[in-house]
Amino acid sequence: MCYPKSLLDKKSNNEVACKKTEIRKTCRRILTPRMEGTSSKAESTLQKSSLDVYTESNKQQHKSTSDTVILSVDMESSQDLDSDEDTTPGLDEFSGLSPYERKRLKNISENANFFASLQLSESAARLREMIKKRQPPESKRKKPKKRENGTGCRRSMRLLKVEPSGVSLPATPTQPTLIADENPLLPPGPLEMTPENRDDDSELFKRFLQSWAEVSKVSHGRAYTNLSGMVINEDTIHKVTKGAIFSVALHPSEIRTLVAAGAKSGQVGLWDLTHQSKEDGIYVFQPHSQPVSCLYFSPANPAHILSLSYDGTLRCGDFSRAIFEEVYRDERNSFSSFDFLGEDASTLIVGHWNGNISLVDRRTPGTSYEKLINSSLSKIRTVHVHPVHRQYFITAGLRDVHVYDTRHLKPRRSQPLISLTEHTKSIASAYFSPLTGNRVVTTCADCKLRIFDSSCISSEIPLLTTIRHNTNTGRWLTRFQAVWDPKQEDCVIVGSMAHPRRVEIFHETGKQVHSFFGGECLVSVCSINTMHPTRYILAGGNSKSC
Repeated sequence: MCYPKSLLDKKSNNEVACKKTEIRKTCRRILTPRMEGTSSKAESTLQKSSLDVYTESNKQQHKSTSDTVILSVDMESSQDLDSDEDTTPGLDEFSGLSPYERKRLKNISENANFFASLQLSESAARLREMIKKRQPPESKRKKPKKRENGTGCRRSMRLLKVEPSGVSLPATPTQPTLIADENPLLPPGPLEMTPENRDDDSELFKRFLQSWAEVSKVSHGRAYTNLSGMVINEDTIHKVTKGAIFSVALHPSEIRTLVAAGAKSGQVGLWDLTHQSKEDGIYVFQPHSQPVSCLYFSPANPAHILSLSYDGTLRCGDFSRAIFEEVYRDERNSFSSFDFLGEDASTLIVGHWNGNISLVDRRTPGTSYEKLINSSLSKIRTVHVHPVHRQYFITAGLRDVHVYDTRHLKPRRSQPLISLTEHTKSIASAYFSPLTGNRVVTTCADCKLRIFDSSCISSEIPLLTTIRHNTNTGRWLTRFQAVWDPKQEDCVIVGSMAHPRRVEIFHETGKQVHSFFGGECLVSVCSINTMHPTRYILAGGNSKSC
């Protein structure tokens, strides 16, 4: 549609007038903070206006700079401003503005133009598209394609089940393989005394058990044979159990010589040396599934033998009833050692490999009462009760030896009365002296035997003597444990790595009292040794025999 030139000029003049009016309104709003006298607020308002200008400029890039400024602010009604001779581009018609305010408006306009020229919104959009299109790299390595005609790797014809002639062997029927535990736990409850080395239930076995039951009554006489008169010969050496021996016990009988040995395989072997034939006097039983680390005859009834194993069971072999009763069982923890708290063998203390201690009361009908205590040690190898003050017991840990009082034990983190921290390597054992408990002997992997003065437990336990002794048995031999002679207060017995093979006795002062040589009969290391409580009989066990 066409208009006359006068009308077009008039229309353009009206548009210019409208734009000037809008600019005046905009400037009126921007100058409002100055009129109120708060310069900081005005500055923030101007910064906001510049940001709004930049935003709108991205949306409407084809409009002019003055239009962008007009669209970025709210339109407010105000009084018309008088025009002034301002030379700022786009602000020529403003009146009543100071040069500083006109310069600020000019800066805002220039900043808006600069940000619009950067085109940041378009760059951000393109970057988002690039991130979306980008695929994550493959994590798995692509398998190379097999070459059909290529030569493969050489493989054994036996594994391929192919005869040398090239004829395939007939396929063997596959049978389901059963995965069984290497050392399955034996069923709970009492176990019958069934010999492992005998197949028949002969009268000889019944007489054997009867002889062990009858010697429960021991006399109080003592023999006074000197140590130098003790000898070893072929008749007193025999393989009793299967595997290395971890524990040895001598029956207190003064009529017969009866020896018990606990093996790594979980067996308990009984040997009556009074028989003319060694095979007739040896019977082997399987009351445990893992190493038997501790073996004692009951002080109240010598016809009972108590055995403790790594498998978490403590059993009592009753020769009169031919059964192994279950005294205590804990399938979650592994046992390391035990001792009698009461002289009547009714209460026991059991050490765990994980550092726990169990107080077991056998007087509870049906099953034993058990109280679990957490000690301050991370591992316990041996526990031993004081022979006189039976409320005290000593434990051997990894590097420390602790003495506890059963009256002050707590379920969690029980603190010891005294700690012996002189050891520099792993400790194998710690025992009170048998008569008074005034001495403590320890065996350590640093090739030292230490003897302490424990006559006053309430204060300190000073170190008396350090004995240099080779205790490096290696991984294939049972570790040495120095034990006291139960008939004396000042002599300890320990195995030796020296050649020819021997068993040595040391005085508490460190002096060597005696060495038991066996010549051609003793050709291996006796790691575990024990002495008869009243007779001069020594029993030792190694990795093969007893």
